[in-house]
Amino acid sequence: MKHTLALFVLLLVSCKTDKKTDTAQTNDIKTETSTNNDVKLEIHDFNGLEPYLNRTDDKIYVVNFWATWCAPCIKELPHFEALNANYKGKNIEVILVSLDFPHQFETKLKPYIKEHDLKSKIVVLDDVDMNTWIPKVDENWDGAIPVTIIYNKDKREFYDQTFTYESLENELKQFLK
Repeated sequence: MKHTLALFVLLLVSCKTDKKTDTAQTNDIKTETSTNNDVKLEIHDFNGLEPYLNRTDDKIYVVNFWATWCAPCIKELPHFEALNANYKGKNIEVILVSLDFPHQFETKLKPYIKEHDLKSKIVVLDDVDMNTWIPKVDENWDGAIPVTIIYNKDKREFYDQTFTYESLENELKQFLK
């Protein structure tokens, strides 16, 4: 009987490693690792995302809320990537907060990240209670995307607009003064 039970457990464990997606959850963070395209997602509810919106160190943060299903978001995303590349090492962090639907992480979000070789920090917000968290991001936000927050420990601005590279850099420069 002991050998049969041990064999059964061994078979269960060996079958489990065949899964294509492994999900580990720690408090409010779920990190998914997909073996088919090597894109890791850092997934949070709003409580897990909130620290990214309220840091008080010496960096300037550029936080963009976007999704792969949002055409204006996709149009402006290369500008955030260019800003990230051009200001690398200058105490500026670009954070792209994806609002993609959980059922599209594997089919839309991960392939998009890989295909466009996104280098900015990507955080996924998976929290269905948007009526609670949207006003916490900014009281004037109506929930439409794209939106961007640029902040440092002394100043915070909310932008309910799409950006060109020039307009994004001009707003960033207001924080560099």
